[in-house]
Amino acid sequence: MLGESEKTDRSRHRARGARVVLVLAVLVLVGAFFRLQVLHSSSYELRSERNRLRAITVPAPRGTMYDRNGRVIAENVPGYSVSLLPGREDTVRASLARLAPILGLDARDQQALMQKYEALPQRPLLVSDDASFQQVSSIEERRPEFRRAVVDMRPRRRYPDGHVVAHVVGYVGEISESELKNPAFAGYDAGRIVGKMGLEREYEDTLGGDPGVRYVEVNALGSIVREMGPGPAVPPVPGHDLELGLDMKLQDFADSTFPPDHRGAVVAVDPHTGEALLFYSHPEFDPNAFVGGVDVDTWESLRDDPAKPLLNRVTGAAYPPGSTFKPVISAIAMRRGVVSIGDHMDIPCRGALRYGTRVWRCWKPAGHGSLSLAGAIEQSCDVYFYQLGMKLGLDAMMDGSHRLGFGDPTGIDLPHEAAGYFPASREWFDRRYGPRGWTESVVLNLAIGQGENQQPLLRQVLFYAALATGRRPIVPHLLRSRALERRRVDWSLDLPDAERRQLVDALVSVVNDPKGTAYPWRLERWTMAGKTGTAQNPQGAPHSWFVAFAPAQDPDIVVAAVVEHGHPDNTVSLAVPYVSAIVERYLEEIHPAPADSAAAPAADTGVAGEGR
Repeated sequence: MLGESEKTDRSRHRARGARVVLVLAVLVLVGAFFRLQVLHSSSYELRSERNRLRAITVPAPRGTMYDRNGRVIAENVPGYSVSLLPGREDTVRASLARLAPILGLDARDQQALMQKYEALPQRPLLVSDDASFQQVSSIEERRPEFRRAVVDMRPRRRYPDGHVVAHVVGYVGEISESELKNPAFAGYDAGRIVGKMGLEREYEDTLGGDPGVRYVEVNALGSIVREMGPGPAVPPVPGHDLELGLDMKLQDFADSTFPPDHRGAVVAVDPHTGEALLFYSHPEFDPNAFVGGVDVDTWESLRDDPAKPLLNRVTGAAYPPGSTFKPVISAIAMRRGVVSIGDHMDIPCRGALRYGTRVWRCWKPAGHGSLSLAGAIEQSCDVYFYQLGMKLGLDAMMDGSHRLGFGDPTGIDLPHEAAGYFPASREWFDRRYGPRGWTESVVLNLAIGQGENQQPLLRQVLFYAALATGRRPIVPHLLRSRALERRRVDWSLDLPDAERRQLVDALVSVVNDPKGTAYPWRLERWTMAGKTGTAQNPQGAPHSWFVAFAPAQDPDIVVAAVVEHGHPDNTVSLAVPYVSAIVERYLEEIHPAPADSAAAPAADTGVAGEGR
């Protein structure tokens, strides 16, 4: 057995060990408290704040768009949005179900929203960007049921003229998943409203501004407890305004006078500045319907409409140019010395021309007789241009057309511009038809603007601007900008000025000589030059074209229009009176008649039978 002294020594050792352990434990605790409370206090405080606070994006007001006279084209009005804070899937789904009757969400809407949530579950879910005052009032009155719902007052896009400017201005909508992956939208977050089409898309980086941020306090369940402060923690930076070259009075006129029950487009450019004065496609849609998200029924009706109201026919479509291409062929042939303005062809027009085994007909069955190049342009004689095409040859025709930019986009400041096409080489025909599937006869069709030739309106406008002014055209643009006015195309007409003026005189005769195909729609106060065109197509009646400029010797405006199926046999070519009225309207606006002058008599409105 141990003695008393040994027991006492052991007890002392145990006590000493216990004291050491206790001291070490206290030191560890003190060290841990020091680390938590002093060294890492800011880090844990930040984590706490992050758990307690939720950041809510404050959208920036988009820039306003104005026309050349200061008229508002796109603006912001007060609106409301409803978002849901992130949380468990079943919680978000239940919140949507409760919001559905208030916001008018059907089952498809809720399913689409849940798909958005599943893609980005850590982000607030934008439920509606276009809630009414009555809807948000209902939510606020029942706030205990909607503790995860965030109601924000945010700027809402509005287009005062709606459908009249739809294809040029475009519309806005919530950024998509694919757009979030696009480098053009680097730094953008889900739920942000961006430009989807037209100028809204082209100038997104200018119009969009920079969003701000504010915070709300939430409890452990993720429900909103209170707002943190009366205003945003970081205020948004508004977008910049845009001043456009559009003339809205002319735009309204073009809309109100477009031939009923037809489709088509018209565009007008100031050749001295390159500004688009008019940009109109028909039929249209209402861009206001897309603000806050277009409903499924509206979208499907627009998408499936055979009239294609979403198609921008100014920059997104190309048509056979018909006889409006004859001045192009004339300029190429004159530049190469193949023909002069007074030259006649070997075979006079008797209404048709035999080439190989086929008879190629003129639009005028009785024929035009023997004409000079000037007369052939004035009366739009197909037989003359069949022969001119053969004299010029396919290779020269293809080379000359591409030297003038045909087949390339114009570079206008809008997304998704169609380039049109014109064959660039014989290999093009070989690929399309096979080496033995075509002959040199293709030049006959190409010479009258048919066949393998599809051009957008703006491409024709640029050529006629070059012909009218004798200078390299300015790249067309919608934004008023000195920098854009200095951007010239990379081609020139390359025609001696005397010969250019001869072509202009021939186009003047088209409108002002009694034999001209546009004579019934000449102007009283100004000399207008232009070229009619009728483009054959397999879907029905021919398309009607007219390209014109005025005043002829120093034009203020160049206009091109196409009316689909707008020239049935023995009827008025609908594009001609339409363009004539637009030109007159614009010139009257910028050069008003003296107050004491008598009203000019109306022009003859007889029927023209020009076929190409």
